[in-house]
Amino acid sequence: MTVLVLDWAAAALAGPRAAGGKGWQLGRMAEFGVPVPDGFVLAAQASREHRLGQDLPSTVAHALHEALRARGWLERPLALRSSAPQEDSAGASFAGIHLSCLNVRGHGAALQAVQRIWDSLWTPQAQAYRQRLGLSADGGMAVVVMPMIDAAASGIAFTIDPATGRHDEMLIHANWGLGESLVNGQADGDEYRLREDYLRQTWPLAAQRIGAKRHATLPAADGQGTRLAETPAPRATQAVLTRAQAEALGDIVRDAARALDYAGAGYDIEWAWDGQQFWIVQARPVTASARHTYPALQTQPDYWSRGNTREVLPQAMSALEWDAGRVMAQRMLTRGFELSGYATLPGVRLAALFQGRAYLNASVIQWVGYDALGVKPRDMNALLGGPQPEIRVPPLTTAQRLRHGLRILRYLRRAAPLRRQAAADLPVLLARAQDWLDAPLPDANAALGARLREQFQTVLAADDLFFLQGSGGGALSKLLELVEKAVPGEGHALTAALMAGGEPSVTAAQGYALMALAQLAEHDAQALAWLRAPDRDSPGWANALAEGSAFRQAFAAFLDRYGHRAVYETYLRNPRWREAPAYLLDSVLNLIGADPAALRARQDTAARQAWQRVRRALPFWQRVMAAKLLASSRLEGNQREAARSVLVAYLAVARKSALELGRRTSGPGGLVAPEDIFHLNAAEIFALADGRLAPAALGRRAAARREQLAAWAALPDPDVIAEYTQEDSQEKSRKDSQRESQEGAAAPEPRAQAAADSPNAWRGTPVAGGRAQGRAFVARTPDEGLAMPAGGILVAASSDPAWTPLFLRAGAVVMEAGGFLSHAAIVAREFGIPAVVNVQGILQGVATGDMLDVDASRGTISRMPDGGRDS
Repeated sequence: MTVLVLDWAAAALAGPRAAGGKGWQLGRMAEFGVPVPDGFVLAAQASREHRLGQDLPSTVAHALHEALRARGWLERPLALRSSAPQEDSAGASFAGIHLSCLNVRGHGAALQAVQRIWDSLWTPQAQAYRQRLGLSADGGMAVVVMPMIDAAASGIAFTIDPATGRHDEMLIHANWGLGESLVNGQADGDEYRLREDYLRQTWPLAAQRIGAKRHATLPAADGQGTRLAETPAPRATQAVLTRAQAEALGDIVRDAARALDYAGAGYDIEWAWDGQQFWIVQARPVTASARHTYPALQTQPDYWSRGNTREVLPQAMSALEWDAGRVMAQRMLTRGFELSGYATLPGVRLAALFQGRAYLNASVIQWVGYDALGVKPRDMNALLGGPQPEIRVPPLTTAQRLRHGLRILRYLRRAAPLRRQAAADLPVLLARAQDWLDAPLPDANAALGARLREQFQTVLAADDLFFLQGSGGGALSKLLELVEKAVPGEGHALTAALMAGGEPSVTAAQGYALMALAQLAEHDAQALAWLRAPDRDSPGWANALAEGSAFRQAFAAFLDRYGHRAVYETYLRNPRWREAPAYLLDSVLNLIGADPAALRARQDTAARQAWQRVRRALPFWQRVMAAKLLASSRLEGNQREAARSVLVAYLAVARKSALELGRRTSGPGGLVAPEDIFHLNAAEIFALADGRLAPAALGRRAAARREQLAAWAALPDPDVIAEYTQEDSQEKSRKDSQRESQEGAAAPEPRAQAAADSPNAWRGTPVAGGRAQGRAFVARTPDEGLAMPAGGILVAASSDPAWTPLFLRAGAVVMEAGGFLSHAAIVAREFGIPAVVNVQGILQGVATGDMLDVDASRGTISRMPDGGRDS
């Protein structure tokens, strides 16, 4: 390749500045194994000195001739397409602005086509388009050169429906011949609507409309250019694609879009069918689409919130993690409302990926909670965590309140048997996952892929687990409301104290088991010496202890029960504790000297005192209701944690199978490393196992995504992203301009919570009552937290079950993220530890060693002078 001529591989590496948007996307798709015709790019720098009407430089003419001659294309019909650096980007499509030339034959005609395409950079419509978007033409114009596909049919596919904004539907437009007649609006082609089946990872045909295809674009009779011809009568009313063809094309189109962006951005893709196979000839992001949401939210932005999501998913997500995570989040957030009889709007996105991080649509969640059950946006935000603003809602009518009451009754009636059954089902489901973990893996890749597909579908079909995981706040929300009315201003603190004690959740039991291991180690000299040995983490840890060692047996039993868990366990790429127990062993050392009996006594005392206070404040006819709500709240919290443990066990099973497939397909001509398997989505993994996609191409996809993930990890993740429609954005800009002219500055988006009352004071959501003073210990990871001294104030961004051992030593817990149903809240309440979550800005304002006063009854944190009492 020369500097001026880039093959697909070189175009993919060169990027849009050299290859232009269209050339870069085609190069990437070709490298990623998408069926793209052979081709090359005449680089943009060749045109940067060109101006309208000028001849092509001789160097360019020679480079083009040599590129065509080397490929045997001098007499072959070609397609030459514009590819400006900003073209076909997420912000600017340039659709219909720049020129493309079809059915170009011969070197001379190709030179004329290149000149015409370069000249199209300077047309009035191109200059007006760039001016409107604030773009320049300094980058020049690249040109994509490909042989013409002898197209029996062609068309356009949208991986989202731009007219409705639904991301779970795909549209395919098709016509006979070349696609130019569709693109230019000269023909009414067929329309095929495909709808996602998330469980089977397919897009079956949902509807089709056969157009009156009176005209089609065909190659011109003289061998240059194209012509619009009438379609013969029988074909005009005949479907261009069969159901099988439409679904097969849907798979290819979806694969192309996900190869370019696994986060799920919508793509506008041009395709052609040569009678034998489908080809992709262009792909660009959808730059504008309708907004699919509830009517009441059409005039309000979508507030995408990290909230509780930051707790379990603090890092950027890989392709496979997002593939499973988006479906799990969708089902967790809708299953409970469905049980109430409320019909959620199909196709509304509740989870999305922004720069690799998972966000929840807090606007939709607030509205559904209010519309379905009458939960106020403020209360829903408290459950979700995060500083997102409250949406605007109309006052409830008497009829709506009645419907809410009926739905709550229906929910309770339907949920009660599910919760009773869960007591029996959860151990069975966990045992099934354990059996899968212990079972030998199939020898053949296809059989391994089939097993992985079964395991993946088992997770995605686990609606009852999603219900337990996502609907654990109903009783707690009502209990909080009841207590707050009885004791104004103390509802959060007293409710948190009531939740202390009781039957421990699986996460709390895990913590107690670690404390028991610490007690065993404390009195076992051999075990203690081994735990402190520098080579302790080497493989075969059990052989380092005597066979009769009580600690060895107890730790093996702990791994049998909890070994499927991990630090940040929702990430499939993270090793399970069975694979890497080092953090557990450090936690055991850290817990030596801890007193579980004193902890349980503290819990029981807190719960008893809170109940006495609440009982005195409640009218006698509400005491029975409060007791039932308390019992239900504890059960829901425990089942939420148990369901999480089971889901994580199934993720551990999928990890084992996927990692084995990664080992088998890594090396020259495949994945760079076994762990790269987690940078492929589920459909790609199944295709790899079945041999339907080349390992080398998938290896390049995984490597590109690994680099992308590393880049995303270095970026901040805002608490809230406000997403507006184009009309919303224009109206907001207008209002902001008016406000700036009137007030001198634009007001920021409203926040649900003040970040700080002063440089030395912060406020958040109280989730576990009590008060503590002590030295702050700021931890970014659980491993960092192991150095926290007993009684320290643990300050962190968020937590998951791996942080539980740290809670057992903390005097209080302060989290920047989280809500009333977050892991930190549930576990802190169980352990009776003062805890405040959703404390915005605490990590920037507090340093390790600062003396803090945490009043979890009021949800306040204050920095004290160094002379303050250290606990």
